[in-house]
Amino acid sequence: MADLPDTTGLNLVELLDLLRPIPEPEPISMVPETQGWLWLALILSLVLMWVVRRVMHNRKANAYRRSALAELEGAKGDPALVAAILRRAALVAYPRRQVVSLTGQDWLRFLDETCEGVSFSTPGSALLTVSPYRDDGQRVDAALLKQCQIWIRKHRKESKR
Repeated sequence: MADLPDTTGLNLVELLDLLRPIPEPEPISMVPETQGWLWLALILSLVLMWVVRRVMHNRKANAYRRSALAELEGAKGDPALVAAILRRAALVAYPRRQVVSLTGQDWLRFLDETCEGVSFSTPGSALLTVSPYRDDGQRVDAALLKQCQIWIRKHRKESKR
């Protein structure tokens, strides 16, 4: 107790002046102190990079679908253009030897088999098989155009080997 000053006769304000300020604590570091957090950050960044790469790959792989849908909008119901757009989309998605030789009912059957939920076996669908070879002034009706859009969006893509 020898290092304490003599406080006899001091008033309250003088006693408060003798107090030392409370020391400030050291700032808390935001860097993780364990290696587990660093490994977790590394793994999460690798997973994020993998996800971004997959999304970009899928987007690039389906660019032909977006292009075909845009062309279909611009075709304005011309059956020859609609048939050509479907054929080009099929050539991108399937091996050439499988698609090129298909004509008539075989072509419509191929469209049916490669996409669930659409049926090109209606009488109006036959317009897609004959229109590239002759122009009889007919237009693709809205139902057939909708089926073409669905086929472009949802057909199962086969890997080319």
